[in-house]
Amino acid sequence: MHSIRTRFLTTAIISTCLALALSAWIFTELFSQSYLRRVDLELTELINQLAGSIEFDANGLIRPPAPTSDRRFEKAYSGAYWQIEDSKNNRRLRSVSLWDYVIPLPNDIHELGSIHRYSLPGPDNSTLIVQERQLLFTTPTNLVTVRIAVALDSKSVEHAIKMFALDLIPFMLGLAVILVATSAAQLTYGLKPISSLREGLQKIHNRQSRRLHGQYPTELLGMVQVINQLLETQEKSLENARKHASNLAHGLKTPLTTLLNDARKLHQHGETDLADEIEAVALTMQNHVNGELTRSRIVNSPQQRQSNANIAQVTDEIIRTLKRAPRDTPLTWKKSIAGNLTVGVDPHDLRELLGNLLENAWKWAHSEISISAANSTDGIVIDIKDDGQGVASDHIGHIMKRGIRYDSKVPGTGLGLSIVAEIVNVYSLGFELKNRDPHGLHIRVVFPQA
Repeated sequence: MHSIRTRFLTTAIISTCLALALSAWIFTELFSQSYLRRVDLELTELINQLAGSIEFDANGLIRPPAPTSDRRFEKAYSGAYWQIEDSKNNRRLRSVSLWDYVIPLPNDIHELGSIHRYSLPGPDNSTLIVQERQLLFTTPTNLVTVRIAVALDSKSVEHAIKMFALDLIPFMLGLAVILVATSAAQLTYGLKPISSLREGLQKIHNRQSRRLHGQYPTELLGMVQVINQLLETQEKSLENARKHASNLAHGLKTPLTTLLNDARKLHQHGETDLADEIEAVALTMQNHVNGELTRSRIVNSPQQRQSNANIAQVTDEIIRTLKRAPRDTPLTWKKSIAGNLTVGVDPHDLRELLGNLLENAWKWAHSEISISAANSTDGIVIDIKDDGQGVASDHIGHIMKRGIRYDSKVPGTGLGLSIVAEIVNVYSLGFELKNRDPHGLHIRVVFPQA
């Protein structure tokens, strides 16, 4: 079980059932003991009644006692019995309920007036709860010791205990439901801070927030502080890496510019071969430095993006920049993008992606470029189309590689589409490049839903 909620509820259900089962057993035992005490008091009271009603005739023989108020003694095998024995005169009296059965009282010796309790076999294969008392009576002729025994069928006691247990079951089931529901409510309340923590982390993941905010209990406060510190450290590390790459690029800019100036001077002095070699090396280094500077600004994973990017806003910025660039022929821009459409890509990375693709289209288009973005079942789809000459079929698989230029006569470094390929790889985007009919290029980029 990986869920805390499931673990807690399972534990609560099991522990509640065990506790209630134990409680039911204890309650039943307490009821049993209490009921047996009540039976014991009842038997004692019946013995006292019988003892008070015993009389002797002139010959010293016991007379049958007067009927008691308990009618059970008058019905055969009713479950309530009495038996009186005078061993000296070999006389035994029994209740009508015993019929022809004799309670087999043990021949033990005990003090006069003391009460003995037994569990003895009774009529009709029953078990009797027996209470016996020996009393000394004075008769007209002598002193007589009389044994008075009163018994109840144990089935009546067992039935009462069983009925109590059955009555206890619905109560215990209802109590179990209440306790489990209370545990579930406690769990929901107890896990609320964890739910808030999860929502906060989800906001950070969706770039709706940069830190965990809100009030958290003491048990979670330390973890929240550690997470915020890690987020801050990550941001600083990323910013420092970009800053170091920028410093490196700017540090190499001046020496490379000096090399290019030296190459021009060599051209002026007639050292053409050496000048061309130096210029080629300097330009290659400059292109690689610029490319690495751009790559250093690309996030390492989608989770490190600063925020989601608005497609229309980024596209408008790029188109405004390209419109200011000089061209030999006029160019028409067609844009169809909803203003609230966003993608889960860092704004800088989307700017690099669309900037390189639109700049490439701007270089090759004859008169028109169109860009559209819309939701689809696959995600958010951006289509860029131009009416240029397109790309030869045998070159389509290579132009995305680093430093490859389709036409050396067109200005550029050959790094733009390789940067596009890296961004596509980082964000796991769908990418398709194909020629249009009759001419032109169509590029499709598919983004997952933000």
